[in-house]
Amino acid sequence: MQSRTLPRNHARAEPTVLDEAMALPRPHRFDVYVAVGGLLGGLLLVGIGLATRPSRDPITLFDGPWPILLPLVVLAGCELMRRTAPRTALLIGTVAICADVFTQGNLATVLMFTDIVYAAVLYGPLPSARRIQWITGLLTVAATLVPFAVWRTPEALLIGVVVGIVAYGPAGTGWIVRNHRDAAEAARLRAEQTALLAEMDRSQAVAAERARMARELHDMVANHLSAIAIHSTAALSIDDPKTSQEALSVIRENSVEGLAEMRRLIGILRDAGGDTAPVATPTLDGLDALAEGARTNGLDVHLDSAPGTVPAPVELAAYRIVQESLTNALKHASPGRVTVALAQRDGCLTVAVTSPFGDRDGPRAPGSGAGLVGMRERVALLGGEFEAGPEGSAGGKMWVVRARLPLTEGDPA
Repeated sequence: MQSRTLPRNHARAEPTVLDEAMALPRPHRFDVYVAVGGLLGGLLLVGIGLATRPSRDPITLFDGPWPILLPLVVLAGCELMRRTAPRTALLIGTVAICADVFTQGNLATVLMFTDIVYAAVLYGPLPSARRIQWITGLLTVAATLVPFAVWRTPEALLIGVVVGIVAYGPAGTGWIVRNHRDAAEAARLRAEQTALLAEMDRSQAVAAERARMARELHDMVANHLSAIAIHSTAALSIDDPKTSQEALSVIRENSVEGLAEMRRLIGILRDAGGDTAPVATPTLDGLDALAEGARTNGLDVHLDSAPGTVPAPVELAAYRIVQESLTNALKHASPGRVTVALAQRDGCLTVAVTSPFGDRDGPRAPGSGAGLVGMRERVALLGGEFEAGPEGSAGGKMWVVRARLPLTEGDPA
């Protein structure tokens, strides 16, 4: 069956007293104990002949012990609903306590009524709790002023005191307890939300750190492994001792450099201390060595670098972008010149790497696309711009990688 969302002006209204009476769940165990205790206490008082008013009192219309039992039993039944249907219990209990006024009265009946008022404020809906506060307060004021204005005797003020004790006192106590309960619940929810936010922050920090380490691992090792894969394929496919010797030399050089890079990465992960020297972060001063290594691997690299002084995060990102671009050129580019250019323009460091685009005849290393993703992530973290793709030029179709990195935080990209 499909569910419907009611419009705002047709939202479900607050449950009425009739709704409470028609859907009564089983009473709470504590409420049963209160009802049984109040009933037995009232019967004991009736049995020993202890009433709240003498039989000759002018307000007493029904003498004897039997009329006292009806309000007592009704209030005991209301105690069973004090938590499950508090407003229904209060309505019936008010009628019962008014009937008790015209009998000799029973202290247990009065005490159970005060508990019903308390429970209606504590467990009932918030609008009803507020109304009960106002109503009992007005009744207390009226019961104080009206009898004194009629009889003009100080004793008349005691009526208001009794009404305040029986009605407003329990309502006020219930309101105070409800406020403390709601405050405790709100504090618990805030603590849960704080814990949830802390867990989300921790998860995001872990994910960001894992992504950073993945980029570092890819950029540091992929270049050397790609060269090893390409030259080992050439050594296996070409039956020429000289070619094999040259390929093995390149393989050994790249494996040693890759091992050194891995050791530096492990040093970062271990957070080594003591006498161990800190791990050096790559800088743009190392671009010459990076280009020379690419030439050793068979690339014709032309480096045009005049970046000047740049912040360390920008310097690291630019170095890694050039490194990954040369790795991609080694794996996929056609024979031809690879150009690397870095320059400062309009408060940004621009990086451009171009390489011949097209099918190559020699051995290739497989690619997963993680390099482009890593470069794009590095640029995005600095608020810059990144693009990579084939472009036409006078010398033929070229694969171009461009990055624009702001030199200061907050610069527009």
